[in-house]
Amino acid sequence: RIDPGLHATLKKAAKAAGVSLNEYCARKLAAAPRSLDDPAAAAAVEHAASLFGEALMGVVLFGSWARDELFTGSDVDILVVIDDRVRITRDLYRHWDKSPLSWGGRVVEPHFVHATAADRRVTGLWAEVAVDGVVLFDRGYELSRQLTRLRRDIVAGRIVCRRVHGQTYWVQAA
Repeated sequence: RIDPGLHATLKKAAKAAGVSLNEYCARKLAAAPRSLDDPAAAAAVEHAASLFGEALMGVVLFGSWARDELFTGSDVDILVVIDDRVRITRDLYRHWDKSPLSWGGRVVEPHFVHATAADRRVTGLWAEVAVDGVVLFDRGYELSRQLTRLRRDIVAGRIVCRRVHGQTYWVQAA
């Protein structure tokens, strides 16, 4: 049986949210970061969740680590997707850095973005994440749907990769 104090707290929160107690609990459980087999992945998701709570929409591992192209000095890049209620400022990075994370002895570098950014004009970051990102956490699966749409656009040739002086960039096809 659930503790009566906890039950009362959940019931009050459900009422404030305008949903049933069952619906409120189901939403909370669905929004909780899933357990991950890799302790470093779990730590990254838990750290992001502790900073953003319900504003955290997703966490994606990407970059050289995800592509298995690590070299000496490589870091581990993660995309931390937050909803528009949170302003993206340097303070977010400073706050993250107060409790730095490592993954296999490498520094974990967050890249904060809004969930809606993938719905706007394509950027190299979103295209790179769509191509080789590994989704670690996805509240409501909207992030996965956005990445799927981007991959479909890439496959269909609506978004293309170009290279100039050894640097890649992504553009909308003409």
